[in-house]
Amino acid sequence: MKYVLILGGVISGIGKGVIASSTGLLLKTLGLKVTAIKIDPYINVDAGTMNPIEHGEVFVLNDGAEVDLDLGNYERFLDVTLTRDNNITSGKIFQHVIEKERRGDYLGKNVQTVPQITDAIQNWIERVARIPVDKSGEIPDICIIELGGTIGDFESAPYIEALRQFQYRVGQENFAVIQVSLVPVLGVVGEQKTKPTQATIRQLRALGLKPDLVNMILTLDVVGIACRCSEELEARVRSKIALYCRVELEQVLSVQDVASTYHVPLLLKDQGILNYLTKRLRLDCISITPEWQRKGSNLLRFWKKLTVEHSRSRETVTIVLVGKYTYLQDSYISVVQALEHASIECGRKLVLKGKIAAVRYAREKKVPFLGICLGLQVAVIEFARHVCGIENANSEELDAEAVNKLVVYMPEISRTHLGGTMRLGLRPTSFTKESEGWCKIRKIYESHQSMGTITKEGSMVGVKERHRHRYEVNPEYIHLLAENGLMFVGRDETGKRMEIMELPDHPFFVGTQYHPEYLSRPLRPVPTFLGFVAASAGLPLSSLFSKHLPN
Repeated sequence: MKYVLILGGVISGIGKGVIASSTGLLLKTLGLKVTAIKIDPYINVDAGTMNPIEHGEVFVLNDGAEVDLDLGNYERFLDVTLTRDNNITSGKIFQHVIEKERRGDYLGKNVQTVPQITDAIQNWIERVARIPVDKSGEIPDICIIELGGTIGDFESAPYIEALRQFQYRVGQENFAVIQVSLVPVLGVVGEQKTKPTQATIRQLRALGLKPDLVNMILTLDVVGIACRCSEELEARVRSKIALYCRVELEQVLSVQDVASTYHVPLLLKDQGILNYLTKRLRLDCISITPEWQRKGSNLLRFWKKLTVEHSRSRETVTIVLVGKYTYLQDSYISVVQALEHASIECGRKLVLKGKIAAVRYAREKKVPFLGICLGLQVAVIEFARHVCGIENANSEELDAEAVNKLVVYMPEISRTHLGGTMRLGLRPTSFTKESEGWCKIRKIYESHQSMGTITKEGSMVGVKERHRHRYEVNPEYIHLLAENGLMFVGRDETGKRMEIMELPDHPFFVGTQYHPEYLSRPLRPVPTFLGFVAASAGLPLSSLFSKHLPN
């Protein structure tokens, strides 16, 4: 097993997740099987209770885990299915060690950061790195590890020490480090400044992590320094960083701002990162079957095609994003990415705007609409008020004392504990018999079976999608809503919980209780978003019904 560690310096939010994902994707183009682990040093057990304004989106996995948004990047770039254990938090590690101490597993020893906590971190990484994450069911060849935060953070100290030890545990030829740093440009001077990068490398040395590529004897080996900058790194600045940080020139990578994050893998490839990693980690010693070599070549070919099509897009499609936290784009990063995937597939450049109170306008003016989770619930309330005549229709989430609760708390969900108590993870939805023939969203799903979400059991057709919600449409009002034209075309396995709604006499008016954006991939946009963007771009939906996307 090979490991590549991604560290950050200067500031957080610098793009470590995209660089980690891009590095993993490039390794996949060689035919290697790649997995990824995100380390978050916070004490929270998971991301489920965190405010999206402070932390960004909470991403949901198939197993129901609420995790850091970077795992969404990994799944999208690497086209893998991760588990809750692929997100390490201090809360999980401490909980694990304390439970062992309570059982007496440490045989009366003092439980300390070193070695108990650091050993637990290493054991966790080594165990999870071997979990198959793709359809092959085979153990991965390489594990990408991303450490959240920045070098020097107090919370990161146990992980730095654990990873310093880990390189000796797995062997130096199996472990490499990429440091992501910031090269700012001062507005007045207009000069790319190297001091922040030099400072973060000094912090590494102060922690005992000497960034020495050639003569790495006692400390972590920094494979390269990925320099985030607004413009391409100047040759003079690149040489200066290599000199002062004591690395070879080829290890200084320029990661300048690009039109889309999907251009980053090719940006890194053009600078020789694959050649260096192959040499440094002896990747040519790994046995790769012809089938995986073919998959790798196809992946690179399709990815280049994706970036070319994105760059050439001239026509635009404008989407209004309505939500609670629209002023921070990271709060809805999976939605934005799913929209971008579908836009590229439709040959359009995405223009995103935020707006409130848009549901009635979209319904009455025949403007394409896609409501996700709360979006479906708001659409139901709007329809109840303005079509069914229920003026005080509301949600129990918004008004606990409402007389007509069109949206209610699910009876099985805890009202006192928040973490991990929602309806979470991959769950089935069945299309109703009444939806056959006319239902647009069903037709699009059936035409895009390569996504793997469509299911068929006998005469029943359905989908499997990821969920994250506490509230549901009140079953008592379904008959009245249907009588007035709002059709619930998809329901859960019991037939009592509403999952998909659609207006038959509308170009595209669809709501889903689940979150289709979690399964969207750059090369395989999900059917819901593809149909929505196609309708928004004025493309005939019939053109999607026979379209098959690459496996």
